[in-house]
Amino acid sequence: MSHETVLVWMLSLNREYTKTEYDTAYQLCELCFPNEKYKYEHQVPDSFRTLMTQLLPVLMMRHRRVPRAKWQDHVTPTGKHWIEHAPDSSGRPRPPSIGYQLTFHNSLCGMAVTQGQPAQVVNIGLGIKQLKVEPRGTSVPVFFESLSHKLTQLEIANIAGNPDELVLKRLCINLALKEAYIKAIGQPIGFDLSRLEFDMPNRCATGDGNPLIGWEFRVFTAKLGVARGTVLKQEEYECVCAYYRGTQDTTFIFHGTAQELENWVQFINIDQLMAVAAKLAA
Repeated sequence: MSHETVLVWMLSLNREYTKTEYDTAYQLCELCFPNEKYKYEHQVPDSFRTLMTQLLPVLMMRHRRVPRAKWQDHVTPTGKHWIEHAPDSSGRPRPPSIGYQLTFHNSLCGMAVTQGQPAQVVNIGLGIKQLKVEPRGTSVPVFFESLSHKLTQLEIANIAGNPDELVLKRLCINLALKEAYIKAIGQPIGFDLSRLEFDMPNRCATGDGNPLIGWEFRVFTAKLGVARGTVLKQEEYECVCAYYRGTQDTTFIFHGTAQELENWVQFINIDQLMAVAAKLAA
C-alpha cells in the first residue's frame, strides 16, 4: 500500500449471529482494546455490529502479519484513530502510521484505511447508507421530505422530480457523502449537514459556502445477500470514502463495476472473520 493509497474493508453481516459468536467478538475486543469499555448486550444487534466493526483493524493488522503486541492504537482529541507500529530492535525505520475510520449501517460494517504521517492519515472517513426507506412502507417522496432538512436547496432541486428509484439513490449518495466528510474531519454527531453542499451534476462541494479543496470522494455501491431466518434478502448500500489529499481541486470518483472495486475494496463476511478469530489475539 503506497503512502497515498486508500483501502476499504467491508464486513457483511450476512446472517444471524449466535451467542457464541457474540462472546468471541466481545472477548477479543476486551483483549485487543483494553482501554475501551464495551457493554455486554448479546441480544442487541447493534452491539454485535459495534464489536465486529471494532475487530476490522485487528484483522487488517493480522493480514499484514503484525502481531497485536507490535502495534498501538492512538486516538486524537476529535476521536480519529491511527495505528503506530512498535519500534523494533533491528534499527530499521518504522513503517508509516495507518489511519482508519470505522462505520456500520444495518448489515454492513466498514473501515476506511490509509497510511503515511499521523497528521495526514486521520483525515479519512466512510459513509454508508442503505438504499431503503424508513420506516418500512413509507413512500419515497415522504422519506425524501423527512430528510430534506439535511440538504441545501440546490441539493433538493438536483434530487427532486426524478423517478422514485433515482430520488432514493441520489438521496442516499448525498447523505453518504456528507457522513463520510463529517467523519473524516472528526465532527461530532449532531453537525448541521445542511452546512455542506454536494452539487453532484457539477462535481463540486462546499462547506459553509467555501469549496472543499483537496478532498477526494470515492463513491460506490455494495450489494449483499443477507439471510433473515430462511429467507435470503438482497440489500444495497451507497458508500462513500472521503480522504484529504491536499491537492488543488476536489475529486469525485465513481466506481461502477465490481472489477473497479477489487483493487481497493475488500469484502468479507461473519464466517471469514470467525474463522480467524482464534489468531487475532496473537
